[in-house]
Amino acid sequence: MSIFSTGLSGLNAAQNALNTTSNNISNVYTPGYNRELTILGEGRAGGGVQVDDIQRQFNRYVANQLNAATSSSSALQTYQTQVSQIDNLLADREAGLAPLMQNFFSSLEDLASAPSDPAARQGVLGTADTLSAQFRSFDRYLQDMQQGVNGQIKDEVTQINNATGQLAKLNREIALARARNGDAPNSLLNQRDEAVAELSARLDVRLTVQDGKTYNISLPNGQPLVAGTNAYRLEAIESSSDPQRMVLGYRDSGGNIVELKEDVVSGGTLGGLMGFRSETLDKTQNQIGQLAVSLALGFNEQHAEGVDLNGDPGEDFFAIGQPQAYANTRNTGTAEITATRFGNIADLRATDYTVRVTDAATPTFEVVRKDNGQALDAGDVSFDGVSNELSFGGVVLTVDDPANLADGDRFEVQPVRRGAGDMESLIGDLDKIAAGEDVGTGDNRNALALQELQDRQLVGGNASFSQAYASMVSDVGNRTNIVQVNLAAQEGLTEQLQGVQQSESGVNLDEEAANLIRYQQYYQANARVIDVGSSILDTILGLRA
Repeated sequence: MSIFSTGLSGLNAAQNALNTTSNNISNVYTPGYNRELTILGEGRAGGGVQVDDIQRQFNRYVANQLNAATSSSSALQTYQTQVSQIDNLLADREAGLAPLMQNFFSSLEDLASAPSDPAARQGVLGTADTLSAQFRSFDRYLQDMQQGVNGQIKDEVTQINNATGQLAKLNREIALARARNGDAPNSLLNQRDEAVAELSARLDVRLTVQDGKTYNISLPNGQPLVAGTNAYRLEAIESSSDPQRMVLGYRDSGGNIVELKEDVVSGGTLGGLMGFRSETLDKTQNQIGQLAVSLALGFNEQHAEGVDLNGDPGEDFFAIGQPQAYANTRNTGTAEITATRFGNIADLRATDYTVRVTDAATPTFEVVRKDNGQALDAGDVSFDGVSNELSFGGVVLTVDDPANLADGDRFEVQPVRRGAGDMESLIGDLDKIAAGEDVGTGDNRNALALQELQDRQLVGGNASFSQAYASMVSDVGNRTNIVQVNLAAQEGLTEQLQGVQQSESGVNLDEEAANLIRYQQYYQANARVIDVGSSILDTILGLRA
């Protein structure tokens, strides 16, 4: 190889190195950009240098670790944002239920001291109205959060589908580039890895690399989201068991929608939303409902034991929301639950139930608590074939026609979920308060019994109203603290992995500035080689002349 060829090869190598360095500098703040290096090798023609590759500094192992950490951090951050709202609501000493329940029972104490005093009676009605309104307000707030979660799930699914569609498209473009040029542009590879990172922030996914080239993405249960150039869509659909609840549907290759179990999705914003809903929001709504139902029914029962100033038995003091029941849309039978009512309030629990028909001919039912997945003992579930009433857990359900039940049919039962939403005081007439046990303006015996309800264990048969509320506040507070601690630890891990990733793939401006000088000198030296070669050639030509 001549001195000119050698010098030209050096110029070309220096030019490529300078281009790579300038590209690194210009993309220092580009999300997902991976630093590039010009890899030089000895020329094959007996001398000089050649550019073997423009190598992308990308470590797949570190990237996978960082994506997993980001997914966990995103889930915890979403969970923390949501649960903090409930924690702030319940712990507010002024807006909370605890002081209002105390005021209500204090007004009953005043009533017992002066059972015929209009001011004392008005005090009871006023505090009852305020307490009922606050229960409704809490229910409305929590129900708004349920609807908000539904809306956010829809938004996340849209973004996830956009990301999986983009990944499938990038797989196609990268494959075409490889077919044309033998290799793919680093810019396309960066875009694909950035799309995986963005997808991981929305939900936990599994990445497999087919033949070292094509990215395949799947859910943790193995269902594919991206397979080569094909993307499979998720859809936000109504739950088959609860029409108020948005869950995920998976559209398979045949175009059919398959409803996914809620625990299939974990990690990312979507996993954080669904985890918060199932672990905290549902539970808190049920606890508020259980407290409201226990207070209302317990108070109504005792109020009925007394008489008002007109000598009539005490009427219902509070109205309360009734149990809710939904037939699963996948039932093969056509039986419906047409009526619901409360049974023994001591048996009420802050949980939903799944009722499954195990033998339609009998009929026989299995009832499973949704908070712990345990089936109720057969002795705690009864069906009256005469009234067609199924009783368990403090609720009674009426089946329209048991003959229309089919084996495997399921029903979602929410005994207390929306109980607080319809709580209100029913009495507006001062004379209707049943403070005594018989006609007499000075009789306060029932007022005393009503006031003593605050210390009775009416909530679940094992807690007073104040104890149940304090337990709920403590439970949400503890969960909030746990999430905050876990989030801080996870964010620390994520930051460490980001540091590792940046140390390898990130652009360091000081290093690139040094490279500019180095490659500039390299270029100038090779230009000097060509200049020397030209001078030698001129000298030789001059000798011949």
